[in-house]
Amino acid sequence: MSRFVDRVVLHVSAGDGGNGCMSVHREKFKPLGGPDGGNGGRGGSVVLVVDPGVHTLLDFHYRPHARAAGGRQGQGGHRNGATGDDLELRVPDGTVVLGTDGEVLADLAGAGTRFVVAAGGRGGLGNAALASKARKAPGFALLGEPGEAHDVVLELKSMADVGLVGFPSAGKSSLVSVLSAARPEIADYPFTTLVPHLGVVTAGETVFTVADVPGLIPGASQGKGLGLEFLRHVERCAVLVHVVDCATFEPARDPLSDIDAIERELAAYTPSLGANLAARPRLVVLNKIDVPDARELADMVYPELTARGLAVHSVSTASTEGLRELRFALAALVDEHRAAAPPPEPTRVVMRPAAVDDSGFTVDADPELPGGFVVRGSRPERWVKQTDFDNAEAVGYLGDRLARLGVEDALADAGAQPGSPVTIGTATFDWEPSTPAGMATVALAGRGSDPRLDPDARTGAAQRKAARRDRREGGNDPESGDDPEQG
Repeated sequence: MSRFVDRVVLHVSAGDGGNGCMSVHREKFKPLGGPDGGNGGRGGSVVLVVDPGVHTLLDFHYRPHARAAGGRQGQGGHRNGATGDDLELRVPDGTVVLGTDGEVLADLAGAGTRFVVAAGGRGGLGNAALASKARKAPGFALLGEPGEAHDVVLELKSMADVGLVGFPSAGKSSLVSVLSAARPEIADYPFTTLVPHLGVVTAGETVFTVADVPGLIPGASQGKGLGLEFLRHVERCAVLVHVVDCATFEPARDPLSDIDAIERELAAYTPSLGANLAARPRLVVLNKIDVPDARELADMVYPELTARGLAVHSVSTASTEGLRELRFALAALVDEHRAAAPPPEPTRVVMRPAAVDDSGFTVDADPELPGGFVVRGSRPERWVKQTDFDNAEAVGYLGDRLARLGVEDALADAGAQPGSPVTIGTATFDWEPSTPAGMATVALAGRGSDPRLDPDARTGAAQRKAARRDRREGGNDPESGDDPEQG
């Protein structure tokens, strides 16, 4: 027999983006072919999809780790890398996605509902896409962005119209078995029902579902017994039915005290979805009236229950007495709830553009490094992840981007001094405001190097520039096309 699982911890990892390619076109008779490195492909995302054919989270119990495919690296000849395939995980209708801190991330209700639980990383740009007037043949490419990785909790809350509540062995499973074609386990010992059972009931033209869930005892709202397992599955029910055992042999129990105890637990329970269980319609079923003493007890408490404003039905699952009336009474309450429910609204995408003066990053003092600063923002942190710090030209390009974004000015305004440690994402470096990052023109010394970061390269570039100037002034510059020996 398959095992029912309604709560799992899932470890998801999206695919990493592919690295961009650094390539220069080389072909005979085309010495200046230019950069032709392609972009890396985007990594695959992990997506949760509601499937009506799935009824349990059992698969995730045995396979709690899920990882999507990564993007492929770009290639020369302007060939972009392939995009990683998304990983779609099928979940039951009524699954709630929670963060590790208990925050509700998504409530998946309705067939086909999708939720991206981990987004794939962006692919890195190739050097063809990075070419500009300042860098006509970049000697670097951007790395792929790592995919998101999260630990989430999946909880299944039964999607039923009617929820049966009551003490263990009150006859809830027997009631579901005679109202519908469901066949839950029935026995004469407490906590026979350890997992919820759903049954489909037809009353005239109304079709609704009834949930038989684990029994409730005092203290269930604090986790005693199977209380939390029980209460989780009644959050979505439109109607709550008190199933009362009128033939119990326990001297300290009676129908009124049982109902009061259950009501206290319903009032003390705080649903994760913000549902108000106290406001749900109620109906009381006095069960097992086929026993003479139970029928007598049901007749005694009937007036007091009706005085509380509760609809009361006396039934017997053994003789089926009173079941027809109960079936149509439940159908009437379900129809009333469905008629009062607002019509579903079409899905709308709300665009909230950033403010004009929003820089997209913040600069704060580093609490761990004295005199240090931390730059936070999606763009600076993403740029750092995509930078190859073994390539001086790539580091210089990162400095240019940060300067154009305003990070250099913000650090100066925050009081940063030369040599102050600055942390952006996972990288920590010493801030050097004298480095002329963001210059309009960059005198590059060669592919893969940046004279602003290498003193020797900076001196060599200056010497080469001076030599070219001297040759031009002397009329002996091969690049100018003027050669005295060819006169």
